[in-house]
Amino acid sequence: MSNAPTLQASVGDPHALRAGGAWNLANAEALERLCAQAARAEVRSIDLRRVTALDTIGAWLLEKIARGDAAQSTRALLTGVDGPHGDLMREVQRLNRGRSVGPASVNPVLERLDQLGRGSRRLVSEAAAFLHMFGAFALALFGAIRHPRSFRLTSTVYQLGRVGWQAVPIMVLITFLIGAIIAQQGIFHFRRFGAESYVVDMVGILVLREIGVLIVAIMVAGRSGSAYTAEIGAMKMREEIDALSTMGLDPIAVLILPRILALVVALPILAFLGSLAALYGGGLVAWLYGGMSPAIFIARLHEAVSVTHFEVGIIKAPFMAVVIGLVAAAQGLSVKGSAESLGQQTTSSVVKSIFLVIVLDGLFAVFFASIGM
Repeated sequence: MSNAPTLQASVGDPHALRAGGAWNLANAEALERLCAQAARAEVRSIDLRRVTALDTIGAWLLEKIARGDAAQSTRALLTGVDGPHGDLMREVQRLNRGRSVGPASVNPVLERLDQLGRGSRRLVSEAAAFLHMFGAFALALFGAIRHPRSFRLTSTVYQLGRVGWQAVPIMVLITFLIGAIIAQQGIFHFRRFGAESYVVDMVGILVLREIGVLIVAIMVAGRSGSAYTAEIGAMKMREEIDALSTMGLDPIAVLILPRILALVVALPILAFLGSLAALYGGGLVAWLYGGMSPAIFIARLHEAVSVTHFEVGIIKAPFMAVVIGLVAAAQGLSVKGSAESLGQQTTSSVVKSIFLVIVLDGLFAVFFASIGM
C-alpha cells in the first residue's frame, strides 16, 4: 500500500474530502500541493480514517484546510479523528483560535499627547544622565585635586595631542574660509552704501565674540565628541568598563576625566588660533577683493575691537568643552551591546553637543550683554 498522501473528493459530494496516506514531514512537498488545491475549493468535511501516518506538520495542514480563509464563515468538519491520531488532532485544533484583530483606531489628539509624554520622559531621562555624568566628573576632579598622584597625566597629554594638536590644521582651514566668506559678503553689500571700511568692524567683532569660538566648538563636537562616544561605547560593548570597576578602578577617573580636561585645555587654544585664522582670511579678502591694504585693515581693526571682545569669546570656550565632553561620555556609557546602538549614540552625541553649544552661546550672549561686555 502506498504511503503517498492523498486528498480526494467524495463521490457525489465535491465539498467532502477524504484524506489518506502518510501526512508527515517526509511528504511535505506533496502536502503543500494538496493544501493549495484544497484552498481553491469550498470544503465542508474532511474524512481522516484512511490516514496511515500523521505528525504535527500534517495535523496542522489538515486543520488549516478545515479552517479555510478569513472570509469563510464556517469551518469544515473533521471526521474520523477518534482513531490513533485523535489526540494529536484535538491538540492542534486548540491552537490559534483567536481571530486576528486589525489595528485599532487611535484618536489623533491622544496619539499626539502620548508622543509628547514619551518625548518628555525621554528628555527627563537624558537630562538626568547628563547631570549624573556631571556629578561623577566633579567627584573625579575633586579626587584628583585631593590626591594629585592619582591623576593620569600621561593619558591627559595624549588626549590633548589628539583633540588639540592634530585638530589645528582643519580648524585653521575652516575658520580661515569662514572669515574670508564673511568679509567678501560684507564688502559686496556694504559697497552699495560706500561703507566698505565697516567690514573690518563686522569681521573683527563677529569673529572674536561669536563665530570663532562657536565654529571651533561645533567642529570639536563633530570631530572629538563623536570619537569619545565611539571609544567609550566600544569599551562598554567589550565590557572593559566593567573590568575596570572589577579591578577597583573608577572608570570616570580613568577614561573620562583625562578626555574632558584635554578638551578644556585644547578648545580655548583652538578658538584663539581659529580667530586669528578668520581675521587673516578676512584681511586677505579685504585686500584682494575690496582693495583695502593690510595696514589700513590692521589700523581699523585696532579701533574696532578691544580686549573685551577677545575675552568674551575665550571665556565661553572652556564651558563649551565641558558640555561636549560630558555629552560624549554620557552617550558612550549609554551604548548597549550592539553596533546599531553604538552608531545611534554616536550620532545622538554629535547632535546634542552642537545643540547645547549653540544654546550655551546664546545664554552667554544674553549674560554678557546684561553686564555690559
